[in-house]
Amino acid sequence: MESIIRFFTTGGPVMFIILFALLLGIAIIVERIITIRFRNRIDSEAFVNRLVELIRSGNVNRAIEFCGMSEAALPKIARAGLEEINSSPANIQNAMELSAMVEIPKIEKRTNYLNMIANVATLLGLLGTIMGLINSFAAVAHADAADKATLLSAGISLAMNTTAFGLITAIPCMIGYTYLVEKTNEIVDEINENVARLYKHMVTASASPDHRHK
Repeated sequence: MESIIRFFTTGGPVMFIILFALLLGIAIIVERIITIRFRNRIDSEAFVNRLVELIRSGNVNRAIEFCGMSEAALPKIARAGLEEINSSPANIQNAMELSAMVEIPKIEKRTNYLNMIANVATLLGLLGTIMGLINSFAAVAHADAADKATLLSAGISLAMNTTAFGLITAIPCMIGYTYLVEKTNEIVDEINENVARLYKHMVTASASPDHRHK
């Protein structure tokens, strides 16, 4: 514990800025994982099959209620289309597109901050090291010749703490960023595929002469 405290205090004030960046990055990663892996993760195949079954049988009101049981993006987009199912295909499409424009950014938001945090943490680490080296050279300038080598090596060692901590912060943020981007793209692609499938059935149902709400 003492070595950790010494690691921070000898690195200067930049260390605490990098620590804040690390905590912020971790908070974003955790929040995004909860959103992507839990709030927006549903059994899409089962959901779409059930919705198609209700649409084909004319139970649109029940289909809307079924969509309202989930907070995920796909059911909300599907519900927007179902609410316009008695209208024209263009209105159905517009309703689903508008809903998608609202819901999909919720899945993607804040992830890009991780890339920025990783870059800033690395730069802060380098800045702290440069500041530490400047202070070390300034202190050595007025030291005895016998002590200069010792003081300089000690100063450089301490100055490198900020670079090390900057990289310690940047690496998990970049890993988290890559993981979240991949998972986000998977969910968005899945949503687009299923929305297209549902749209086709909604248009077919709206054109049917015996279509009705139940």
